[in-house]
Amino acid sequence: MGPWRCLLLLPLLAPALRAQQQHFMEYVERRITLLEERISQWHDQSSRYSTELRDFKNQVLGMLEAAEKEREAMRAEAESAAVRVDRLEREVDYLETQNPAPPCVEVDETLMDKQVATAKQRKNEKYTKLTDCSDTIASVRAMKILKRFGSSSGLWTKDAAGSSEKIYVFDGTANDTVYIFPRMREFTLFSATRKAARIKLPYPWVGTGHLVYDGHLYYIRQQGPSFQVIKFNLANKTVVDSSVFPAEEQIPVFGLSPSTYIEVSADEEGLWAIYATKEDEKNMCLAKLDPASLDIEQMWDTPCPRENAEGAFVVCGALHVVYNTRLPSRARVQCVFDVSGTLAPEDASLVYFPKRYGSHASLKYSPRERQIYAWDDGYQIIYRMEMKKKLEV
Repeated sequence: MGPWRCLLLLPLLAPALRAQQQHFMEYVERRITLLEERISQWHDQSSRYSTELRDFKNQVLGMLEAAEKEREAMRAEAESAAVRVDRLEREVDYLETQNPAPPCVEVDETLMDKQVATAKQRKNEKYTKLTDCSDTIASVRAMKILKRFGSSSGLWTKDAAGSSEKIYVFDGTANDTVYIFPRMREFTLFSATRKAARIKLPYPWVGTGHLVYDGHLYYIRQQGPSFQVIKFNLANKTVVDSSVFPAEEQIPVFGLSPSTYIEVSADEEGLWAIYATKEDEKNMCLAKLDPASLDIEQMWDTPCPRENAEGAFVVCGALHVVYNTRLPSRARVQCVFDVSGTLAPEDASLVYFPKRYGSHASLKYSPRERQIYAWDDGYQIIYRMEMKKKLEV
């Protein structure tokens, strides 16, 4: 193409070039405008975030200052509590010096052999009733679940002989601290133990076979292969007496409660001890205790088996054994042994307990109230009993 032809095309291409240039400039301006808007938004957001961060910093500083004040207040309270604890320890030391030390009971082999021989002589002798009590259990009239407190095993009870309304709680199968609530109301309403007094025993207990009777706590202590019944005065908090239980080679008395070797029970006749030995390991034994001296007044072999037994209690001189299964179901009184021979086993009522949570860890009969305080998988339950007269033979 010659030069003169290019000159002829220039007038035709100039408008197109100008239009293209104009569009490009407009595009650049739009991009710049959009970029300026984004810069403005970023500036606004940055300013807002900076304000929020400053407010948050001031809030955190205020919280730290308040926390520091609370820490100082708690430190002052801890120091004050330490001073009070030291004063209390000094007072306790003073009280301990005023009270006689609990006797240290060691197993005397000669004395134990003599006790065993005496107990064997009294075994299965005819029993002379102390009262005219002739009642037996007909059925469970009502059940009341009060609350859930403590571990899965334990016991709770009132004084079986006195008129006190205090509630005594033994949490666990191996402990040394008893909780005492002034009334049933305090025990029921409060989940914590702040409303309870505490008694620290001189020796830890074993199992759940303990009892409160006439202002004294009768509890079981294990010392090597032997077991002792400790009589503890709840008023002055001292050990009054103790006795090695005169039974050789003891084994757990209940097949479903392997930690309980002796069950101390109370009824209208007084104190009883339920236990088992390897001499007749299939069945339970029963002994009548002297509350004052802890001597064994009389002993019996019973036909009640240990297997699948979860607890037992005595009513009017008759041993009632409660059975269950390894997989807990309805518990029932399936064996009754009357030491006076008034109630024949075949005439005893087959008493069923309502379905509950698990297996009874303890069953404490109250002869004064004619009801049972039960501990079932950590739940505290009251069973009210329907009574009837024994059949005369």
